[in-house]
Parts: sequence; structure tokens; C-alpha cells
Amino acid sequence: MGNSWLRPLSPAPRDGSHKLVCFPHAGGSAISFGPLAECVGAEYEVLAVQYPGRQDRRREPLVGNISDLVDGLLPELIEAVGGAQDFSLFGHSMGSVVAFEACGRLEHELGATARVLFASGRRAPSAPLPELRMHLLSDRELGEHLLRFGGTPRALLEDPEFRELILSIVRNDYRAIETYECSTDAMVSSPIVALVGDSDPDASLAEIEVWGSHTSGSFFAKSFPGGHFFIDSNCGPIGLLIRDHCARALSS
Repeated sequence: MGNSWLRPLSPAPRDGSHKLVCFPHAGGSAISFGPLAECVGAEYEVLAVQYPGRQDRRREPLVGNISDLVDGLLPELIEAVGGAQDFSLFGHSMGSVVAFEACGRLEHELGATARVLFASGRRAPSAPLPELRMHLLSDRELGEHLLRFGGTPRALLEDPEFRELILSIVRNDYRAIETYECSTDAMVSSPIVALVGDSDPDASLAEIEVWGSHTSGSFFAKSFPGGHFFIDSNCGPIGLLIRDHCARALSS
């Protein structure tokens, strides 16, 4: 794969298949979207972004801000969707912001508009950040936070080597999202579908509804049972929601 940014998560695409590009959460990797790729269905070509510094890109330096992440992945993203009229973007947590920025860049630089931008588990881009900055926590505090948040196996955090690796990646990604700034009038033309877990400590339904102010297209918000990683336990319903909204966009 080299330093490729995109990983295929579905079988070889069929002609006319809809591309769905997924953007991982802070500390996450492309493979985290494997279950969702299966739930979306064979008529979708699912690709996921692999950020530098993790898994098969672990020897590459981490990227510490959102703008540089988008700069890095954009050429490959343009190549992947440039000739496709039927593509959508799905981001979870930090990935929602990366997807939003990439969506805007595709519109402005390529004239390519995603059929749908799915923003999962993240407050709107222009929302003020909480006073507590996670990337400034001590290693102990950050590790405890990850355990409370879910998504990181305790066994990995108890292994000294894996713990150091995980904390360095998560701290870097938190720094990127906690230093990101977005104006209230930043806008994309793609319809936005915002999703949240009903017990997510990092975002509420009211907070994700502000995503509606960042699109000139249609907007829809929905909550699912669960915490920050609600997509893991709601894969089937979310796959159905993706298919439904992409189909609506294709027919409009």
C-alpha cells in the first residue's frame, strides 16, 4: 500500500456502484469501518481513509492538524471520486470534521459534490470546544478517559508498548481537532445527515443539529442507542440509513 491514504473495504466494485468514503475517529484507523462496509451492502464501493502513523503507515509521522490531513489525502481522494458522480462521505467523531473539510475542498477545487455527507458522533464544525483540552491531559488521565469513552480495549492500554503507541496517536489527533477552527458561515452544498448516540458524552442531538447550518442542501439528524461508539452496535440500522439517504439523493 505504501503511503496510500485510501483502503478498499468492500469487494471489487461493480460498474455504477456508489462510492462511500469513510473517515475514522481520533486514534482510529481504516479497518474500524469494516463492519459498516458489510452492512452497507455489495452495491456500494466502500473506501476508508488511513491516517499516517498507524497500522501499515505506523512508520510515517503523525499529522497534527486537520488542514494538513486534508491536504495530504486530497490528491488521492480526487483520483478516487473525480470521475464518479455517485459518491458520499461518512465521518465519525474527528473524521466528521475531516470529511466536512474534504467535502468543501472537493466542491471548490474539483466541482464535485458528494451526494450525502454523513457526520457521526461530532458536534458541528463551528461549535465551541469544551474548556477541557484532552490533548493536554497526563498519560494517566488520557488513558482513563479512553477507558470511559469506550472503543479502546483495556488489555491494550495495560500493555506498556501498546499504551505508549495508543496515547501518542490519540493525543496527536485530539490536538488536531482541539486546535481546529471553523467559521459559522462555512458551508457545503451536499446534504448533511448527522448521527449521534443518545448517551454520547461528547455530543448531544441538539449539538449535532447545528450541522444543518453548514449546508445549503437538505439536513437530517437522528440519534441511536449507545455512547460515542454507537455505530458499532447499530451497524445494521446505520447501513440502512446510508442506503436510504444515498438513494434519495440519487433520485432527486
